[in-house]
Amino acid sequence: ARARTAVTSTPILDVLAQRWSPRAFDPSAVIDETKLTAALEAARWSPSASNSQPWRFIVARRGTEEFGMVEATLLGLNTAWAGSASVLLVALTEVEDDNGKARPWAQYDLGQAMAHFTVQAYADGLHLHQMGGFDADVLRRAFDLPSRLVPLSISAIGTLGSADSLVEPARAREVAPRERRPLAESLISG
Repeated sequence: ARARTAVTSTPILDVLAQRWSPRAFDPSAVIDETKLTAALEAARWSPSASNSQPWRFIVARRGTEEFGMVEATLLGLNTAWAGSASVLLVALTEVEDDNGKARPWAQYDLGQAMAHFTVQAYADGLHLHQMGGFDADVLRRAFDLPSRLVPLSISAIGTLGSADSLVEPARAREVAPRERRPLAESLISG
């Protein structure tokens, strides 16, 4: 594995400092179902407004029809590398309840669920890369999704592969130093 540990202003949990979003996945690796289930459980137990749990997932394993359906919705550079992942996970948010009442915090709650999923996955040795570059309308039609379910991201999940397997500019991004703006620039007050 490539060392990609974040440089932080104060120590943080190793799993958070070492988490990064690779594009190179081992195209022959099969997902460890126990680790995938643990990550989904972590998402399930994340907090949500009024315990509404407005997240839903499509878990598409490489080699299945569903994987091909999800992969076909990817856009841009994502099309060049994401197909090597073991799983493409679609994260959807339920923007209204069964009675049609809006869930204004649903996107926030899905973000928390994905954060919990990500931390558990990395703690167990899985790697993932979350993507916004996909055609949500095509995905919606492919899976016949109701209007209250909104696909917000697709995550490529699997075992780390070789950066040399990537085309440019994906390869360059894979090996570039990790960067973040200084913490002080994210604080409006405090």
